[in-house]
Amino acid sequence: MNRHVAFLVALAAVCVSFICSDNACGEIYYRGKIKFPFLFGKKHDYNDILVTRVIDGDTIELETKERIRLIGIDTPEVWESDKLYRDIKRTKKDKATIIEMGKAASRFTKSLVDGKRVRLEFDVEKKDHYGRLLAYVYLVEDGRMVNAELLREGYAQIYTFPPNVKHVEMFRQLQKQAREQNRGLWGY
Repeated sequence: MNRHVAFLVALAAVCVSFICSDNACGEIYYRGKIKFPFLFGKKHDYNDILVTRVIDGDTIELETKERIRLIGIDTPEVWESDKLYRDIKRTKKDKATIIEMGKAASRFTKSLVDGKRVRLEFDVEKKDHYGRLLAYVYLVEDGRMVNAELLREGYAQIYTFPPNVKHVEMFRQLQKQAREQNRGLWGY
């Protein structure tokens, strides 16, 4: 009987060790929650992965069901939220205008990435406090950076948080040019 108990204890220790290791897909989030989006041992190739959904102008979803928040940019809100009201206060634009701007940014992002394969580039921090991956997203087909395209065409503004500032100088230049030429949302 003692051998059976010892075996079960050893087996449980191996299982816990596996679950908490980097070999498992499970990741421990704040508040001690463990999330297992796939079976154990499944790794993702972030060099060539499918975008299955555009949540809004600066957030997409991959075939793995992971959400990606585009680093370094911000687009107007599409839904009622605290941020929508902060955007209204900051820009002095009405709610309907902000929401329409958000929808325009979402449509642009959708035209770029929906149903397409992308490559992710990470900066210093890999996830935000909501558990979303933070990334610079590149189209596999032509190498364009989605974050930069949103700024170039005027559908986003710079929104950087150190330490994730790898491309901030390029982003500043793109935003300046879009603003000067009244592209995208700068024309509203």
